[in-house]
Amino acid sequence: MPKALITGITGQDGSYLAELLLGKGYQVFGAVRRASTENFERIEHLKDRLTLIQADLLDQLSLISAIEQAEPDEVYNLAAQSFVPTSWAQPVLTGEFDALGVTKILEAIRLVNRKIRFYQASSSEMFGKVQQTPQNEKTPFYPRSPYGVAKVYGHWITVNYRESFGIFACSGILFNHESPRRGKEFVSRKITDYVARIKLGLADSLPLGNMSARRDWGFAGDYVQAMWLMLQAREPEDFVVASGRAHSVEDLTRAAFERAGLDWKKYVRVDQALVRPAEVDTLLGDASRAKSVLGWEPTTTFEKMIADMVDIDIARVEREMRNR
Repeated sequence: MPKALITGITGQDGSYLAELLLGKGYQVFGAVRRASTENFERIEHLKDRLTLIQADLLDQLSLISAIEQAEPDEVYNLAAQSFVPTSWAQPVLTGEFDALGVTKILEAIRLVNRKIRFYQASSSEMFGKVQQTPQNEKTPFYPRSPYGVAKVYGHWITVNYRESFGIFACSGILFNHESPRRGKEFVSRKITDYVARIKLGLADSLPLGNMSARRDWGFAGDYVQAMWLMLQAREPEDFVVASGRAHSVEDLTRAAFERAGLDWKKYVRVDQALVRPAEVDTLLGDASRAKSVLGWEPTTTFEKMIADMVDIDIARVEREMRNR
């Protein structure tokens, strides 16, 4: 039975990846941070099939201990400070997690077992002020936030350990990927959550920032499949994972409100406080290499993903209202 250790297992991607690996017969370990209040909501339905180990990307010894305890064949590093706006408010913490944290887990692998296959969650935010469109594996990075800068470090230190120590280390340059499990602070889920509340009379407006920003949005459940495929390949490589279609925040907003039978223009207000200090205008990925080498393609359309998110959020808010 293959064994995998996932950092960030309680997050959106971690929960979908855990489901995927369990379905493939893996023994799955999750590294979780010690907190005064634990949030296992996304993995509650899986908890009896997982082994959770306390570890923290800021604590080198805990990572070494987790790898020694799990003895994994594969390690997926999905833990991060992943909210771009927070990276301006907490740039040093973001660097500690998203840059140095990657080094610490790679160093743990180097010390414990160099045969472990390693996946690093890189980000399309590394492209930032894009140098070409669409973006592929050869596009230069030009990050526009402390988050993007930290992710570039994490990406290159992964390459460095691959080339220096022969570790099977890959980075997935994933473009925006969403789901009903997305955190409510992210714009996609913020919109669908507000749509549900407006539909049910619990809110009367939705504050948003830059409505013209364009992103390549896909479904998280599809994208974790690409993570797994990267670690099954013959040689370690870095891959762009994207849908190849860009939509604006306005497009997403319109689709979400239309799913609920509402006119978005009646409810949306632009709040300048939500506009980033340095904006990333357009991200559009070219995942043709992932298709040709890994055989990976997204299966869920943007339209279906947004419709499902709205439907599930409306059902959730209705339950919350009944249970009050």
